[in-house]
Amino acid sequence: MVVELNKLLSLVVEKRASDLHLTVGIPPTIRLHGRLRPLNLPPLTPDDTVAFMKAITSERCQAELKEKGGSDFGFAFEKKARFRVAVYMQKGSVGIALRLIPSKLLTFDDIGLPPSVKNLLFKPRGLILVTGPTGSGKTTTLATMLDFVNTENDCHIITIEDPIEYYHDHKKSIVTQREIGVDVGGFGEAIRRALRMDPDVVLVGEMRDLDTIQAAITAAETGHLVFGTLHTTGAARTINRIVDAFPQEQQEQIRAQLSTSILAVISQMLLPRADAPGVIAGFEIMIMNSGIEHLIRENQTHKIISAIQTGAKQGMFLLDDFLFTLFINKKITFQDMMQAAQNPTDLQQKVMEYTQQQSLAARGGRGGG
Repeated sequence: MVVELNKLLSLVVEKRASDLHLTVGIPPTIRLHGRLRPLNLPPLTPDDTVAFMKAITSERCQAELKEKGGSDFGFAFEKKARFRVAVYMQKGSVGIALRLIPSKLLTFDDIGLPPSVKNLLFKPRGLILVTGPTGSGKTTTLATMLDFVNTENDCHIITIEDPIEYYHDHKKSIVTQREIGVDVGGFGEAIRRALRMDPDVVLVGEMRDLDTIQAAITAAETGHLVFGTLHTTGAARTINRIVDAFPQEQQEQIRAQLSTSILAVISQMLLPRADAPGVIAGFEIMIMNSGIEHLIRENQTHKIISAIQTGAKQGMFLLDDFLFTLFINKKITFQDMMQAAQNPTDLQQKVMEYTQQQSLAARGGRGGG
């Protein structure tokens, strides 16, 4: 079984697939350019998935699987690649999902991140949130931003991750990477301990509970640059999600804290490319200004969308506008754009107007000839 698993992992690396699913009752399945593709192999048996799991899972994680029904960890495959692994129980059998972690850190250009984000990385304090659904490339974006800080600034960077995915070498900065369950207990505790380690920059892998959110906001307020992730889409929803995590009586205070501590919310998702094999990122960027600060404090987050539209000169834009640009440049299909849109009705209207303008221009051009 171990040999076969090695073959499967080699195939993932070779094809540059993003994920490998090992589930009882179906053949091993890879996700290639955003689509699931079953391999031409026999369906897996319960014994197969148990053997696969035992080949790559430590005793500690096997115990966690038994106790809690699931475990997540990082796994190095020979010298070829690293994977983020989720082993879990389903219908009494073991299932495994492996995500390939790109071996090299990507640049801003590789990802398509706008240059306006770079200016934020020189700020001495504040909270930068990278949000989006699972599998939207948040970890890769954070790794790119941290690598930029590591290359440009002399800082002490502390990452708190579950599990560690990208390994960062010390460049101009010192990078301390701590893994939940291996180096430290939980996220909240890890942030509080990090503040005693003379940090300049703290990365919080996931702001998943009230304790972690509170600790991250406090770290940003006390003079540190803090990066965090949330599974939300869009700046307004992200602010509401954080505020709603707190009891009613604390919400006004949290809004006041967020209005002064957030530097930016970067929302992203990955879409299949229409112009080449692979995926492309769509972004929404909100950068804090006095207008947005006021909206957050006064609980008027529904007005953030128009504040982003009017903040174009500061490097802000909405996800739907970014998707529209990708579509007219033929980088994504109409169908994929509409599926990812926050406001499909408005976007469809925009496409119709654009198409009409194009056909008028074409007719005008022919008439002139």
